[in-house]
Amino acid sequence: MSKHEYIAVSERDGLGFIELNRPKVLNAINRPMVSEIVEAFEEFDRNDNVKVIILSGKGRAFAAGADIDEMSEDGAIDLELLNQFTEWDRLAWIKKPIIGAVQGFALGGGFELALCCDMLFAAEDASFGFPEVNLGVMPGAGGTQRLTKLIGKSRAMEWLLSGDRFTAAQALEWGVINRAIAPELLMEETEKFAKKLASKPSLSIRLIKESVHKAVDYSLYEGMQYERKNFYLLFASEDQKEGMKAFVEKRKPHFKGK
Repeated sequence: MSKHEYIAVSERDGLGFIELNRPKVLNAINRPMVSEIVEAFEEFDRNDNVKVIILSGKGRAFAAGADIDEMSEDGAIDLELLNQFTEWDRLAWIKKPIIGAVQGFALGGGFELALCCDMLFAAEDASFGFPEVNLGVMPGAGGTQRLTKLIGKSRAMEWLLSGDRFTAAQALEWGVINRAIAPELLMEETEKFAKKLASKPSLSIRLIKESVHKAVDYSLYEGMQYERKNFYLLFASEDQKEGMKAFVEKRKPHFKGK
């Protein structure tokens, strides 16, 4: 893996770990940090030994937002020329499952980063929010779009316009997170679930993820056509033959990701 200044990266047991590593500023996200995050995801996506990626934050927070000091003097033309959000767009191309483990705060850009994950496990005392409106701005890395698609217009409006923080219990009720977990068990439970996914046939996992993402943007008919093609495609895999043969023979399958 590449050397990193703002994140910590490791790999074990078929899992890739990306940890935001600016704890003194509650993992505030600056532009170099985004570059490191995206590059680490892409490296893990190319690594055949890694089946699932876990994103977390070091210290008391997942990420308390964007680095305001970095952007406070920016002008509109500066931002247009910088075109910084194209790096965030690359996260949508990661084929492997991404699980976010959220402790403490996930605010602003930190919340947007969390929403890029396929699943979110959060500590019971975690809190989420988009405080951008209180700074005279708004989310710019997909927050208004991903949150609205996830929880609907009315609830997204409440979250985005108020700038309020919401609890893990509310996030769970609204379908933003998958599980609310005791803080001391957050990483243990996240890893346990990630290992469960890592044991599944990786081609099936990959094409299921693709199909679910298409369901967000496609019409029902278009999404079903996409799903059908992926269903057919898996019948060309060795894992499909092994999985069905093992089922008939009443034994545990041995998947190879081929």
